[in-house]
Amino acid sequence: MMAEAGAGGPRLAELLALGRRLWEELEASTEPSSGAPAVQDKVRQGLDALQRAAAMVTQLELFSENEELEEIASADLKFMLLPALLGALTLKQVDLSRRREHLESAREHFLHFLKLCRNYGLGSFQLPPGTSSEEEARSSPAPRDPSQPNLVAMAMSRSAKIERYKQKKELENKLAAMSSSVESGTADEDQIREFYILQIQKWIGNSLEEIESIDQELVILKSRDAARQAPAGPRGPPRPARTPVKPFILTRDAAQARVFGAGYPGLPTMTVDDWYEQRRKQGIVSQQAFGEPGSPHCPSPPAGTSDEEMQKQQKETEEEEDDEEALQKARDWDDWKDTHPRGYGNRHNMG
Repeated sequence: MMAEAGAGGPRLAELLALGRRLWEELEASTEPSSGAPAVQDKVRQGLDALQRAAAMVTQLELFSENEELEEIASADLKFMLLPALLGALTLKQVDLSRRREHLESAREHFLHFLKLCRNYGLGSFQLPPGTSSEEEARSSPAPRDPSQPNLVAMAMSRSAKIERYKQKKELENKLAAMSSSVESGTADEDQIREFYILQIQKWIGNSLEEIESIDQELVILKSRDAARQAPAGPRGPPRPARTPVKPFILTRDAAQARVFGAGYPGLPTMTVDDWYEQRRKQGIVSQQAFGEPGSPHCPSPPAGTSDEEMQKQQKETEEEEDDEEALQKARDWDDWKDTHPRGYGNRHNMG
């Protein structure tokens, strides 16, 4: 296998190194926008290099499901990172019209990497949803009581995240201590092998975190797409536009309208009846609205009542209201005269 990798020459290693260097530059970039042309140009270059390298790895058959980890040459271990790096760079594309496509593509890359690591026994982890039924059966725990899965799943997820964070920090410290000797070429084969295995284990944690974030974003995007495609609900006929009402003074009767009209020549006056009639013609109020028989303001007359009887009853009601009003005014006038004797307040004609 080592010879086959070497048959590819340094070209394969150079493509991997280029793609990884561009990804590291993007991670450390201080560009204010990830959509800047310079940033996206690096993303395209990195993806091109890594895709070409992945095609060469497939052609050389560097990794096989029938192999053990010990059978892989130490120098070839670094090529296992290709799917993870492809997923990381795919996520850095910013074309919003293809966001869902990019998310699903990145998820496939990360999942491919995790399956490869699991096949070689690298790391202890559970494959996320989206694998085949056989793999899910091997990686998923036994089914739990459906009456209480939520709290248990949340606790397991939280403890797994904490554990991954601790492992990530430990791996970063070990890699930082070993990187100088490996990059300078002074490390022996065992150190090189350990260094690449630690890198793979670090990317296992990164891939699990990225898949979790991708799944959350995909749920949001799918809900948004479903809402856009949902047919509009049944709607009634459009409401007619109302004619703007000009200001006016509302009065009880024609006599009051004449009084107010004289004091406010700039504003027209309108009685309640005139106002109601105008609104009824515009279709704003119905026949059963204010003051009409059967409305709350005017109870319906008994069945069989003639128009003359209705007019007579209305006249009697108005006379009763007028009599009560006149009686109240007379009482108020008597009370006022009791407390104000004749000539009260007239002081100019004294003597």
